[in-house]
Amino acid sequence: MGAEASGSGPALRELVREAETSLLECKVCFERFGHRQQRRPRNLPCGHVVCLACVAALAHPRTLALECPFCRRACRGCDTSDCLPVLHLLELLGSALRPAPAAPRAAPSAPGVLTCHHAFGGWGTLVNPTGLALCPKTGRVVVVHDGRRRVKIFDAGGGCAHQFGEKGDSDQDIRYPLDVTVTNDCHVVVTDAGDRSIKVFDFFGQIKLVIGGQFSLPWGVETTPQNGVMVTDAEAGSLHLLEVDFPEGVLRRTERLQTHLCHPQGVAVSWLTGAIAVLEHPLAVGTGACSTTVKVFSASMQLIGQVDAFGLSLFFPSKITASAVTFDHQGNVIVADTSNLAVLCLGKPEEFPVLKPIITHGLSHPVALTFTKENSLLVLDSAAHSIKVYKVDWG
Repeated sequence: MGAEASGSGPALRELVREAETSLLECKVCFERFGHRQQRRPRNLPCGHVVCLACVAALAHPRTLALECPFCRRACRGCDTSDCLPVLHLLELLGSALRPAPAAPRAAPSAPGVLTCHHAFGGWGTLVNPTGLALCPKTGRVVVVHDGRRRVKIFDAGGGCAHQFGEKGDSDQDIRYPLDVTVTNDCHVVVTDAGDRSIKVFDFFGQIKLVIGGQFSLPWGVETTPQNGVMVTDAEAGSLHLLEVDFPEGVLRRTERLQTHLCHPQGVAVSWLTGAIAVLEHPLAVGTGACSTTVKVFSASMQLIGQVDAFGLSLFFPSKITASAVTFDHQGNVIVADTSNLAVLCLGKPEEFPVLKPIITHGLSHPVALTFTKENSLLVLDSAAHSIKVYKVDWG
């Protein structure tokens, strides 16, 4: 047993070296992919991957037309997109030798382990999806992604029922969607980082309202039980409540609820208690590395629970990077963890910090979560370009 364990380290390092040679190198210029602009891996429409510098070198300077250097399929440079699986692999290899975590203390009222029931979407149907929401009336699933039409709506069986939101630069187009929510009267609200605006559509894709000039970088968005819209501003460090007359397409009121948050992104509202959870992503001093903090406020905006990466490390030695947050129907805070490719239950805010992994297998890069009325958990996996449906086992 000891010899087998001692041999696992060199074997893992050899596997990492093989991955770096085979997967993490641009096969046009033979430079290693990276997170810097010129070395970012880019998907061509045919599925081949090259670095951004090679896309720029191969594209015509005026028309941006180019041919894939491998299959010769014609495309345009503006039709490429980040290859998230390669970017995520770059991140994963940095923690490949991380020790296995110890068993954490579980939240007493947490759900049991979830099992994957089915998945839908997939590469081509979805491209680098970033946000997920449910229509409260129809139960249809709404996703924003990097496709030509930015908003895609799926029916209960996982088939594409409708899509809208053209990729473009006009006011009604969507440049770079970050998150989405669906209001109680079935309006679709999208945060667009491209022009730093909030865009409201009816459920058939007709533009109703564009809210611009008020945000530095609108990121997370969520509907409240009163049909208001919560929005985080990642650059301004603030949380806003918007009151909108959706049928008329009129912004009635904007209220700034919090002003001293550290790069807030994800936001969730509990329909049981009215509590509001916000994911902060402060930079670690002196390292430039990004950490995460989960803050939970009451409906009256009093801080009722908070836990950061250090607090979680007391129960879960491996680094936790929260990428999404939601509440289950019992008021537990649920987060997606991209460092361990897991979904974790943190318990109720008054129980912080407690922790129980509820999904530990089958995820590549979870970026959004939401519970259905039937208590299934939908997980948006951006690296798999799909929505995975997990059933709750309360046993």
